[in-house]
Amino acid sequence: MSDTSKEQNNTNLERRDLLKGLATVPIAGVFLVNLWRKMSRDRAKKANLLSNLIQKKSAPAAIKSMSNSRHLNIGIIGYGGRGSHLVRGAGFATKGWTDTVSENARKNKLDKQFETFMTQEDLNCSLIGVCDLFDVNAELGLNASQNDVRPGGKPKATATRYRHYKDLLADDDIDAVIIATPDHWHSRISIDAAKAGKHVYCEKGMTRTFDEAIDVYDAVKKTGITFQLGHQNRQVEANEKAKEIIDQGLLGPINLVEIATNRNSPWGAWVWGIHPEGNEKTIDWDTFQEPSPNKIPFGEEALKRFFRWRCWYDYGTGLSGDLLSHDFDAINQMMDIGIPKYASSTGGVYFYKDGRDVPDVWNATFEYPDKDLTLLYSATLSSMNPRGNRIMGHDASMQMGGQSGGGSFHGFVVTADEQSTQYKERLESGMINPNYPIYTY
Repeated sequence: MSDTSKEQNNTNLERRDLLKGLATVPIAGVFLVNLWRKMSRDRAKKANLLSNLIQKKSAPAAIKSMSNSRHLNIGIIGYGGRGSHLVRGAGFATKGWTDTVSENARKNKLDKQFETFMTQEDLNCSLIGVCDLFDVNAELGLNASQNDVRPGGKPKATATRYRHYKDLLADDDIDAVIIATPDHWHSRISIDAAKAGKHVYCEKGMTRTFDEAIDVYDAVKKTGITFQLGHQNRQVEANEKAKEIIDQGLLGPINLVEIATNRNSPWGAWVWGIHPEGNEKTIDWDTFQEPSPNKIPFGEEALKRFFRWRCWYDYGTGLSGDLLSHDFDAINQMMDIGIPKYASSTGGVYFYKDGRDVPDVWNATFEYPDKDLTLLYSATLSSMNPRGNRIMGHDASMQMGGQSGGGSFHGFVVTADEQSTQYKERLESGMINPNYPIYTY
């Protein structure tokens, strides 16, 4: 007998036993039996309602696997927090990292980080170039290229350290580069990489200015290289399911979308530690600030800016490029809203009085008159109030986790609007209660 049949039989037996027991209680028994039956019918109707509302799409056609016969040589430019994470995705981690996570797995069988790393697909590539302006990071990158605790076993080659990214791009053996530097270097390196014939994976934000974005676009189109902008939440499965629901019109006409960021810790506000080995000898400060409009000499302020660069517009893109970009990318993935006709923003430095010029409170409005839509973004780095993201339709609203309150929840719930036109009859009959979700993912 199948597990499904057993489960159904057990459910039937439990139901019969319960009904027999209730039948021995003359008045209450009749009432409870009828109540049980009504609740069962309501559950069945609700299940049918959801299956009728949500028409499951067939799975998208599988992308044909590329032949792994061609070995790919990659270089990393910027081996910091994001750079090391991206290189691990390519199958290269430092010995210190693999030692730590394997020990964690030994102590806790539920810790799957090491197993996940070791069982990921071998991408048939080698990390042969590392460029970072901080000697400590560069050494870690070299270590990652040499560590044979990895999905594909012993590396086919190990990396060379380059002091300047142009020297790495001049290496004819390198096929593609990962750019994970601070934002103010993204456009220059991307353009030069394209001109050198290197394929590019560049972390968001792609550029600091509109003109830089056009320059990168033109360079990619002219050279024909493959360019990918990194948004690590692009693969969240809930976004695809949300798109299905929106495309089927289950929310009705959508005129307002609200997205939010809530953080409330120094780390969340980019007040990161200053490495004890960071000094004028280990950091190439002059090269770091080369594209910056405002230059300062090396000193304590320079150390703050090097390790906390996101706090200054000279190097970063603030709440807009760093955090809004994630949720805007997700909404665009679901609704294909594109570029707004009008945009405005306000904000200021209201909590972290540490010399930064990037706001810690920031609000933006994006208008799409051709789509009858407004998108609102609100961010604070001094409150964890879990607002989440909301897509508000005439017939139903979708509440998502997003980056509000820590950003750890990637699911969503759909709740009908009490004034819905589409669900009017179901609301009046009581089949839909506007106080409870009609769909949860």
